[in-house]
Amino acid sequence: MRFDPHARTALAFVTLRSDGEREFMFYRNPSADMLLRENEIDANLIKRASIFHYGSISLIEEPCRSAHLAAMDIAKKSGCILSYDPNLRLPLWPSAEAAREGIMSIWNQSDITKISEEEVTFLTGGDDPYDYDVVLKKFFHPNLKLLLVTEGAQGCRYYTC
Repeated sequence: MRFDPHARTALAFVTLRSDGEREFMFYRNPSADMLLRENEIDANLIKRASIFHYGSISLIEEPCRSAHLAAMDIAKKSGCILSYDPNLRLPLWPSAEAAREGIMSIWNQSDITKISEEEVTFLTGGDDPYDYDVVLKKFFHPNLKLLLVTEGAQGCRYYTC
């Protein structure tokens, strides 16, 4: 764990809407997680891991983006399973297009990916998240061993190679 006495701790406030969906509000700018630098990564800790799980929020800004990519590289070279949950939070990104590009920029590196139906629709530009061909053509890649698509209260469906 790293501490930065000059930065805030990021906070996420989550409310449950009447339709059962979650709504998020964030307190950061800058928060300590956004300021993580590559030289602050504990490479030995990552090398001892079996699974390295990550999201896309740390790809939004530097220096955290470079630290995130370096940590992924260390994990991959160490034989870790790479597990990716894009965890789309549009208000944190400068634009929807930047979010789409950022999320997809590391897509082909994961061994396991978990996405929601809403993320399928967002990342495809509006395609049906239940269309088997759309999901497989857009999201399956040679490195991927398991793709999970969450369906809220209905659970999830999964695709394997």
